Amino acid sequence: MRGQVLGVDRTTGDGQIAGDDGQRYRFRPEDWSDKLGPAVGATVDFDINESRALSIYHVPGSVPAHVAHAPDRPRRRTNRNKIVAALLAFFLGTLGIHRFYLGRTGSGVVMLILTCTLVGLLVTGLWAFVDFIRYLIMDDAEFDARYNRDM
Repeated sequence: MRGQVLGVDRTTGDGQIAGDDGQRYRFRPEDWSDKLGPAVGATVDFDINESRALSIYHVPGSVPAHVAHAPDRPRRRTNRNKIVAALLAFFLGTLGIHRFYLGRTGSGVVMLILTCTLVGLLVTGLWAFVDFIRYLIMDDAEFDARYNRDM
């Protein structure tokens, strides 16, 4: 059946389609079969299951300028531990392993490269020791705010 998208909830991605038969059909984000997703005012082709629209496709050339984006996926929160980070800094700190663990790959690479020279080894050793002490005395809330962000 063909119809027109009436509206889309921006937070959930749920919406309604007015079918050519005069009925309204609900849809969920997973009911879309093309990459564009719902666009208010777009003409679509869909299958019906009771009052739900399934296998929804845009009719070519019918997508208006305002395309409703699918809702953001729930973000995954990292679960890094400050004691693990401190121990990595103490035992493998000159290689920057603790930096990689905390998602700071740029400074981890710098530490890894610096370790290749004697002077760089001294610099990264001091750097890692400072990080070790800093992680141990850092408040848990501050550690979470810095290193346990949403991904």
